[in-house]
Formats: sequence, C-alpha cells, structure tokens
Amino acid sequence: MIYDRCVRFTDRIGQALERHEIETFLTLAEELHFRRTTERLGLAQGRVSQTIKKLERRLGGPLFERTSRHVALTPMGERLRDDLAPAYRQIQDAEARAIATGKGITGILRVGFSGQWVSDLLLQAAEAFTGRYPDCAVRTQEVQLTDPFGPLRAGELDLQLTEFPAAEPDLVTGPVIFSEPRALMVPARHPFARRATVSVEDLARVPLVAVSGAIPQYWLDHHYPARTPQERPIERLTTAVYWAEVLSLVATGRGVSTAALRAEKYHARPGIVFVPFSDAPPIEYGLIWPRNGQTARVRAFCDTVVRQASKDKARGMSP
Repeated sequence: MIYDRCVRFTDRIGQALERHEIETFLTLAEELHFRRTTERLGLAQGRVSQTIKKLERRLGGPLFERTSRHVALTPMGERLRDDLAPAYRQIQDAEARAIATGKGITGILRVGFSGQWVSDLLLQAAEAFTGRYPDCAVRTQEVQLTDPFGPLRAGELDLQLTEFPAAEPDLVTGPVIFSEPRALMVPARHPFARRATVSVEDLARVPLVAVSGAIPQYWLDHHYPARTPQERPIERLTTAVYWAEVLSLVATGRGVSTAALRAEKYHARPGIVFVPFSDAPPIEYGLIWPRNGQTARVRAFCDTVVRQASKDKARGMSP
C-alpha cells in the first residue's frame, strides 16, 4: 500500500504522520533552507521550524543539523526522506490522476500549430501536460495558412496555436502567448538584401507575395497589407497556396513576402535573405478553440501553454 512506507517511522508511537508534516519535511529536505521552504509552502514565519521540532519530538531524534548558516539532514532524516519521498509522490500522482479523470482530462487532445517556429513551444507544453495528466495524450498537427480556421471548424482539432488576429464569432480567442519580430523575405540579389533593416513603406516599391485560400480579409490585410501607413498602395502581384510556394516565388525573384524573423531558423535557403523590419509591429501568437468546445482538457492545456511560455521567457528563451 502507498501509505505503508509513509507510516513506517511512526509505528512505534502509534500515530501516523500528518500530510502537512510530510510536505513540510520533504520540502525542507529538498531546499535545506528554512526561509525558502516557508516561502515555497506559503506558511507563516516560524511555522516550518515549529512543525519540524514537533516531528522530531514524536520520532525521538533530530532530522536536521542546524547552524546559523547551514542546514543538513541527519542519518535519521536521510532515512525518512528516502522512504517518504517516493511514497508521497505516488500519493500526489494518484490524486492528480483522480482529479483529471473527474474533470474529464483523459483521452486524446488534438492541437494544431501554424508553423515550425510555433511548434517548439507547443511540443514543450505537450510534454509537460502529459506528465501532469498521463491519461490524456496530445496529438499535434500543422495547419496550412491558406485555411487557418478550417480544421477547428471541421472538428479535426480541439484547439490551435496560431497567428493573430482571429476575430471569428464561432471561435474563442485566448490571450497573446508570445510575439515575434517581423521580417521581409527578399531575393538574395535584391538591393534590400544588403540592408540591415527595411521599413513598411518599402513595401510600396516591390511586389508582395501573399497566400490565398479560405482566409478572412482582415487577416490578409494584417499580414499582407494593401497599403503602407502613409497610404501608398502595395502591389499583391502573386499569391501562393502553400508556404513552400511562397519561398520558391521569393527565391526566384517574383516578389518579396513577410514572415516571423525566426522563420529563418527553419527555412533558410539559397536565394532568400530575411531582413528585419525597423517599424512593423510584431506578429502575435495565441490559442484559439471552438466556442462550443471549451472543455476541461482545453482549459488545462491552455494553462499549461501559458505556464511554459512564462518559464521560457523567465529563462530568456524564445518560445
């Protein structure tokens, strides 16, 4: 039984350890620092010390060696930690699985993404999600920009991490998860390729390769504008159905196109240079899902993506 090992050290006094005592002891055994343990558990000052002293009195010996600068486990404390930690993890995992089952966080969650530079964050979040909810698998699928909302509406996906804007009445738009600087993809022999940056106003001087398909006009105008900020017309000369076509058309000199600057990491090729914009707004990315599909699984995965993005940002990493 899971609890057998948790109470092994208390059989002689006939009283099992309480959960808060186990949690306090294991956290201090990990941190080896009373203040950090207090902050991590959200307890009042002095509560950790009181709990440990009470536990030591009941068990009949010291669990920690303490000085003004040093905290260390005693042999008795090491033994208690080694026996309690795996059993307590089993209890926590069992509780998480039970809660997940009760909330319906089981089965398969189908998640779409719009590009390889988006999938990095998504795959990290999927790993964290399945670690917390092992009874729910995550399947990912790339969504073509030519039909950005079609798979959601067709019921092929439960939610999607994609470029904003997404102002669709039948879809829920979550918060912005991250943003990417915008770049202009230009032919390697074009004069723009020798620049350090370009301006949105420069789009009036070159034909713009855009994507076509089941794309809302507001989305197209946002990513492939028809006019510059100074109202100069931009020529959308050529349209493409797939991203590979966009790359090919730019490489062969048919025009230029816009993209996230980080796309260069995945789509660098001879004949194309990615030049950062100096004045274009960044491309924002977020989660969307069907308005009638806001399940516990979807909410839990959204929370996981937000947490993962926050961790990446704190570590100075791009999603």
